[in-house]
Amino acid sequence: MKTFHLAAMQTTFPSTPKRALCAALVLVTAALAGCGDKEKEAKPGQALASVNGEEITVLQLNEEMQRAGVPAAQQQVASKQLLQALIDRQLLESEAAKEKLDRDPKVMQAIERARSLIIAQAYMQKRIGEVARPTQAEVQDYYNKNPQFFANRKQFAMNQLVVPAAALTQDVRSAVDNAKSLEEVAVLLDARKVQYGRAQVTRSTADLNPQVASKLLAMPKGQIFVVKEGERALLISIADVRDAPVTLNIAAPQITQFLVNKKNKELAQAEIQRLRSTAKIEYLNKDLQPTGKEPGLPTTAPGVGGPAAAPEPSALANGAGPAADAAAPAAAPATAPAAAADEGAVSRGVAGLK
Repeated sequence: MKTFHLAAMQTTFPSTPKRALCAALVLVTAALAGCGDKEKEAKPGQALASVNGEEITVLQLNEEMQRAGVPAAQQQVASKQLLQALIDRQLLESEAAKEKLDRDPKVMQAIERARSLIIAQAYMQKRIGEVARPTQAEVQDYYNKNPQFFANRKQFAMNQLVVPAAALTQDVRSAVDNAKSLEEVAVLLDARKVQYGRAQVTRSTADLNPQVASKLLAMPKGQIFVVKEGERALLISIADVRDAPVTLNIAAPQITQFLVNKKNKELAQAEIQRLRSTAKIEYLNKDLQPTGKEPGLPTTAPGVGGPAAAPEPSALANGAGPAADAAAPAAAPATAPAAAADEGAVSRGVAGLK
């Protein structure tokens, strides 16, 4: 550029049209030079596919594989499936961008929330680090102190009739209270032309709250209790109670994971409390300021819990064997289209018994 100005000073200035043409040439030359210096930005990693010019890379596929928890033996097959899913996602994202959905206030708010959660979780994971796994002695101690979940585990087989809650009038309820079996209740419902569905559920002392489990164990077989769940009512009776012990060898992996999660949760809560103690938190809306009497207020940031969220002990040893997820709810098989009663329904129903 310096040479260009020196040359210009040594020549006469061109006329106005020529001056304009020279200026245009200078701008074009500068633009071309800029294009040559700045290559098209590309996503890092080896490209696996291109969707309308947008590349999908190995790094993206590996991230999907990791999030899906695909075992090594299944990665070849899963790679093809996950790549197709990434292609579909790219197509949808491109169409959404054409319609400017990425600028929609609700979408932008959701993106900001996801970003905030990811960053908060990354901080918590870095802060907590790798929690030491419990020793064999700690695992055995937990096993020994909770026989109702393991060595003395009991399993309840329960039958139920599912009826509309509106059909459970005082007259029907009185008839149910006087019935000696669920089959007798079914006859009563047929006589009153009340529609119902049948289902069977299985619960164990490891699935249920200890107080609930104790009440169920104290019940005689065949006793009927009623649970209301929204627009439906469940008429439940215990068909059988049997021993279903879980050995230490089978329970050990689940107990280990539970204790690790419990420690993670404790560390996460401690870190949140530390940050709160050093922060200046001012409630601009005084109506939302906690008074300390609110039940169940979270002490950890939502989404930060991730691996730090500890399951309830009753989620352990749900009968699915050593591969069972310690945080997974127990399965409730049903033999009818009516949904089986969940743990909460059984808990509330039993808790209401006199």
